[in-house]
Amino acid sequence: MTFPATAGADHDLGHSAVQRARELVEPVLRDRVDRLGPSLGGIGRYHFGWRSDGTGATGKGIRPALAVLAAEAVGGTARDAVPAAVAVELVHNFSLIHDDIIDNDDLRRGRPAVWKEHGVPAAILVGDALHTEAFGALLGSGHPNASAAALRLATAMREVVVGQVDDIGFTTRPWTGEQAVRIAEYQSMAEAKTGALLAFAAAGGALLGGADAAVADCFDRLGRHLGLAFQCTDDVLGIWGDPARTGKPVFGDLREGKRTLPVIAALTAGVPASERLGALFERGVRSDFELRLAADLVEEAGGREFAEGEAARHLAEVDSCLASLAMPAETRAAFDSLAQSLIGRSR
Repeated sequence: MTFPATAGADHDLGHSAVQRARELVEPVLRDRVDRLGPSLGGIGRYHFGWRSDGTGATGKGIRPALAVLAAEAVGGTARDAVPAAVAVELVHNFSLIHDDIIDNDDLRRGRPAVWKEHGVPAAILVGDALHTEAFGALLGSGHPNASAAALRLATAMREVVVGQVDDIGFTTRPWTGEQAVRIAEYQSMAEAKTGALLAFAAAGGALLGGADAAVADCFDRLGRHLGLAFQCTDDVLGIWGDPARTGKPVFGDLREGKRTLPVIAALTAGVPASERLGALFERGVRSDFELRLAADLVEEAGGREFAEGEAARHLAEVDSCLASLAMPAETRAAFDSLAQSLIGRSR
C-alpha cells in the first residue's frame, strides 16, 4: 500500500521522521539484499528499484519511521530501532513480491513485477530469502530484546498470511445470503493483512528502544488501528478516488469485484438500495453504466459513510493510544502527522 503526503508544519515533522529512518535503514537494507549473492541479490535490487549507480527509491518508508519514532518515544535512539525497521521492510517487500504472483499483477511501482521480469520460481525464492533476512537482521543485532521482537515479527507474519488467505477466500463467496462476507470478518482480515506489520513496526521499535512488553503492546494496538484507518480510507478511494491522485482507475475495486468495507456495509444495511445492489452484483457488473450505478447504490445504502466513519474511529483510537504514552511532544506530533496522512488523502 502507498501512503500520501500531507501539508504544513505537521507534514514537516512526519517527513523528517521518514527521511531520518530512510537514511539509517537503506544502507543496512542494501547490505542485507547484497548478502543474497549475485543472482538473488540482483533480483532483489531490481524489485527495490536500486540502480547500478547506487540510486533509486526504497519506498515511502512509513513502517521504518514508525519503528524509529517508537524507539525515540520510549527513550531510545533512532539507531536502536534499525534492526526492527530493516526487518519490517524486508518482510513487507517479501509480501509484495508474493502478492504480485498470487494476484497475477504484471506491474509493481510502474515496472514489470519480479515474477514477470524474472519468472515465478525466482520471485518465490527471492521473497523467501527476504523473509529469512528479516529474522537475521533482528536476531543478529545482539540486542537484549531481539528475540522478543523476532517473536512478534513471526506472529505478525502469520497474521499477514492468514489475512491473505481469507482475502482470497472472500472472492469465492456469494454477494448476498448467509455465506456472504460480513463486516466483522472483513475487519478481522484487514487487521491481519494490513495492520499486523504496522503493529510490529511500532512494537518492535519500542522494544529495541528499551520498552517492556506492556508498553510494546500499546504500540502494537496503535499500529493496528493505524492499519485499519488506512484500509478503510483505501477502500473508499478504491471506488471514489481520483485516478490522477490515487494511481487507480475510477471504480477500480468494483470493476475487480472486491469485497471491500463500503460494499459489504452497503449490502448488509437492510435498505432498498442494499437489495438493488445485491441483485446487480449477482447479475454481474461489467459496463461503465453498471459500475457507476453500483457506486451510487453503495453510497445510497450508507457504505461510504460507514467506511469513512470507521476510518475516523480508528484514527481516534490511535490518538487514544498516543495519549496513554509518555513521550516527547515532538515525537507525539510526528506520530500524529503520519496517522493523519492516512485519511487525509484526496478523493
